[in-house]
Amino acid sequence: MVKTYNVAIMGATGAVGQQMKDQLEKRKFPVKDIVFLSSSRSAGKEIRFNGKTFTVQEAKPESFEGIDIALFSAGGSVSEKFAPEAVKRGAIVIDNTSAFRMDKEVPLVVPEVNKSDLSLHKGIIANPNCSTIQMVCALQPLKEQFGMTKIVVSTYQAVSGAGIDAINELKAQSADFDNAKTADANMLPVKSAARHYPIAFNAIPQIDQFTDNGYTFEEMKMINETKKIMHDDSLAVAATCVRLPVVTGHSESVYVELKGAATVEQIKQAMVDAPGVELMDDPSNQVYPMPLMAAGLDEVFVGRIRQDLDNPNGFHLWVVSDNLVKGAALNSVQIAEALIDENII
Repeated sequence: MVKTYNVAIMGATGAVGQQMKDQLEKRKFPVKDIVFLSSSRSAGKEIRFNGKTFTVQEAKPESFEGIDIALFSAGGSVSEKFAPEAVKRGAIVIDNTSAFRMDKEVPLVVPEVNKSDLSLHKGIIANPNCSTIQMVCALQPLKEQFGMTKIVVSTYQAVSGAGIDAINELKAQSADFDNAKTADANMLPVKSAARHYPIAFNAIPQIDQFTDNGYTFEEMKMINETKKIMHDDSLAVAATCVRLPVVTGHSESVYVELKGAATVEQIKQAMVDAPGVELMDDPSNQVYPMPLMAAGLDEVFVGRIRQDLDNPNGFHLWVVSDNLVKGAALNSVQIAEALIDENII
């Protein structure tokens, strides 16, 4: 008989929370009972799950009594407040915020890359940044086969990463091309920033606030998380993160330098063999990944693979994935599945 689990979704009414619910249904996760939690503002809403209607409850510490697995996606401050309370009551928390990602006591996991780290958990497991997840899925097979010394990544990120208000702002701005430069802008690059810019017909080279070293927090997340997930502090990583007027799906131009010799065909075969990755690389027929086609899909798509013209150990890849699916909700549910598969829960 299949063992079942009591599950809670914290931030159930948000975009990622809804995707978590959808992924649990789609993947037929063995749910015994489920609780949908939110702030008081969203409490009382109704959610359909596996043919039944559930009322969203306001999150309180006691909400986690009897919960086995708690999926969190309601902001870092909420995770910091409630995740320890959930753990105290016996739940394993899978957190989709940045609150615990760089905590040395918290595993940062992409199941296709470092599933073995799950055994080190002390109640909380962190889900990496969406851009980091898709990149390490594509690069880990190359690191394993050839070794890796350097990564330089430029991201082209969808506005859904900034929430539903950013999506709505893009839609409103896109309807008024003639006034694009002066369009009303209140969300991007950062809602709390002093200045805001239109995203429609634009590209904004800032995601999150700037740090003292000139990189943004988003860029530093990619740099530090990649090293942690790949267990390699010596790996050179640089990132530039850009917001584009795309609703869903992050794209990345990735340059990687390998330790050992490799060919383009070997790189392509590594992508074919990599779990969760789909090769889409036929430039003669204009076949390559794009965010529009990746929206709603589970895979990390890789194409435009080519050798650098000056460095024989350097290769360029184009990596695309749905930031709300594999970049957030799916990876969280896969972590929960891996906990079961590895007999950790």
